[in-house]
Amino acid sequence: MSFTWPLNPQDLFVERYPQMTLGLPADEVDAVRAAVTEMWPDRPGSWVYEWSALAARHAEAGRHRLAAQAYGWAKFPSLADEPKRTALARQVEQYALAAPSFPVEFERRTLTVPYRSGEATLPIHLVARPGLPADAPIVLASGGVDSWKTDLHGMWEQLAFALPVRLLLFDIVGTGETAHLPMTPDGGAEVIAGLVSFARTIGNGKVGHFGISMGGYYSARTGLTGAVDASVVLGGPVERSFAPGRGFAFGMDGTVGNALGFDAMPSTAERESAFAAFGLRPLLDQDTNGPMLVVNGTEDVHVPLEDTLVFEGRRDTQVELIPDTGHCAISRFDEAMAVIAPWLKDTLIG
Repeated sequence: MSFTWPLNPQDLFVERYPQMTLGLPADEVDAVRAAVTEMWPDRPGSWVYEWSALAARHAEAGRHRLAAQAYGWAKFPSLADEPKRTALARQVEQYALAAPSFPVEFERRTLTVPYRSGEATLPIHLVARPGLPADAPIVLASGGVDSWKTDLHGMWEQLAFALPVRLLLFDIVGTGETAHLPMTPDGGAEVIAGLVSFARTIGNGKVGHFGISMGGYYSARTGLTGAVDASVVLGGPVERSFAPGRGFAFGMDGTVGNALGFDAMPSTAERESAFAAFGLRPLLDQDTNGPMLVVNGTEDVHVPLEDTLVFEGRRDTQVELIPDTGHCAISRFDEAMAVIAPWLKDTLIG
């Protein structure tokens, strides 16, 4: 199930420009920005058309990594219609072609995990710096509702070179290559529990979990329940984000509605009903957490500051706020990584 919704594409450039230019030349992003006048139709001037045209030029020139990045923006922010799903398929194809040139070890696998009294199948990526021993710890890692494992490859490379761990990358339920499973708190947690179980069998038994944005919601769950040996929550919603009356910025209401499995824009009452199950107050009231690091920017327009500050004073928990940056500290990401990488190393390696 999926749907499109009213969305001004220029608003997305306002918010995501720093993220876009992490993986693509600024002049190319600027050219697409100037050409885009509408969001959903697949025709000249539309978001998916102009980003796909840039991606195709890179693909034809053999620049497969750049093509994958551009197709990633073509399918952004949601697999709401067939052109977006086509862009995702082309992104995966170009990413696979780029993989032999990655400076890290890379393996793509398909895993089957327990899910709702049955099974679910999803692709994962294993990434590590060259020569990493097989018995290294494993760190599960994911993005959120609109930025997925393939989109964030540059970030994963940076983390892989900074840490003696193997990264297990996946898309959270309701998104990316796991969009066939609706985003629910328990269903998503069940899939991740299966990934944690698998991860404990392929390294030295130690497992961390690094979640970004909505991925941080799920890493907050694994951290609060003590299901992993180290949990990093970067810009994760945990409580106030799901409270009644919360609004959305930059079209995020439609992106979230798609991830939740709606086939039309949910009403406020429908969205709030779906969100009611997500709040982590029952886990926050317990004292079962493992080591946790919670990080975000002070100017986040998506996740209230309270969802970071609520972790202050907890046992085995470190909270870091990065000033003058927004959601997930993306415009000052090197500063976030300067906190995250050493903490994960100290916690998992010692």
